[in-house]
Amino acid sequence: MKGDYQDLVDEISALLGAPATLENRDFRLIAFGAHDSDDDLAMDPVRTRSILTRQSTAAVRSWFEGFGIARATGPVRIPAAPDAGVFRGRICLPVRYRGIVQGYVWLLDQEPGKPGPEPAALDAAMEVAQRIGVLLAEEAKAGADLSREFLAVLTAGRGWQQDMAVAALRAALGPGGDGLHAAVCVAPWPGEAPASVPGAAAVCVVPRRGGGEPGGPAGPGAGSGPGPGSEPAGEPALAVLLRLRSTDALAPALAAVTRLLPRAAQTTGTGGGNAGSGGGKTGAGGGSAGSGGGAGSTSATAATAHRVTAGVADPVRGLADLPAAWEQAVASARAAAAQPRFGPVAQWSAIGPYRLLTALTADPVDDPAARTLLTPAHRELARTAEVFLDCAGQAGRAAAALGIHRQTLYYRLGRVEQLTGLDLDEGEDRLLLHMALKASRLA
Repeated sequence: MKGDYQDLVDEISALLGAPATLENRDFRLIAFGAHDSDDDLAMDPVRTRSILTRQSTAAVRSWFEGFGIARATGPVRIPAAPDAGVFRGRICLPVRYRGIVQGYVWLLDQEPGKPGPEPAALDAAMEVAQRIGVLLAEEAKAGADLSREFLAVLTAGRGWQQDMAVAALRAALGPGGDGLHAAVCVAPWPGEAPASVPGAAAVCVVPRRGGGEPGGPAGPGAGSGPGPGSEPAGEPALAVLLRLRSTDALAPALAAVTRLLPRAAQTTGTGGGNAGSGGGKTGAGGGSAGSGGGAGSTSATAATAHRVTAGVADPVRGLADLPAAWEQAVASARAAAAQPRFGPVAQWSAIGPYRLLTALTADPVDDPAARTLLTPAHRELARTAEVFLDCAGQAGRAAAALGIHRQTLYYRLGRVEQLTGLDLDEGEDRLLLHMALKASRLA
């Protein structure tokens, strides 16, 4: 497939007499033509970075998209902008298939005062761009067509069944199966899988099975997966297997994932704060601190019940570790739904204590000590306790974060101790309560 793209890019270069580059719609480089010009302006910073790193920055992408290239059906001329690192103007040929943009062919425009390509040559180049669009769409569809093999890997359970499923997916992916991949979970996901996801090797919809977790009876890491006769329960999740050229390519690849989320999820506000259970109950703290708090269990669950979030696993090479990577992706999506400060797309490497909390079995918050505190009647006390623990037990920081007097904080913490029977001067009691409060967001 790579050779086909290169041949078509070279054909466009010959038609227009200028070196061309092909990028997908996420501005990741696919192919580029030979460049033998002595003109220093031709290899400006934007073009050089695109070729050397095989991708463009978000700022460059935003700047070019501002000229309407994603909506255009014909060539778009973009003027030079030295301040943006574009020393020579560009001609962009949108690559479309059935009206959907698949990528872009870029050419250097002629210097001011010199005639550009003839209209007939541009028309011929656009016909070649349409052929590229067909190839890109077919490649994306091939990934979607692997949904059965991909789903089998995620739901086969442990042992020989999983080994066979992984072998089948590797065979279907060909040489690319041994490359670098990242698993992504988007949940909840109503309906069918999208026709294509840029940069994806495979996509599928995973039924949410018993215990409320997609692809497992009691959540990631909880023993073997469901058997073939398991009945789906709850809402499904979308699974995406992203192809990566390097671990550094994960961030731009996530742009495609973000666009899968509803607009409301993409613009959800975030909170602040860090989890922790150290420090003393009455220890003085300095300055202000963002709280990881928010409301207690009931309100947090209600607020995030319908929030679509995505989780991204650490990249893995090959497919042997894909089932474990899926567990990480599911856990990260759950953490994003439970804690808005992670944002709508959470990475496994950034969710902290939720890496352990999401691995708990069903009903992890039903601890007798915290049961009364986690009722709606004591929502404010639960929030106070969570902020206090998020602030590492530093009363000054917690009072500032809550916007209350320190004596009010002490009164509330005393009520928390009465309701729970826990001593917040004891590290293990504090740890138990902190875990219960955080886990309640996952209920």
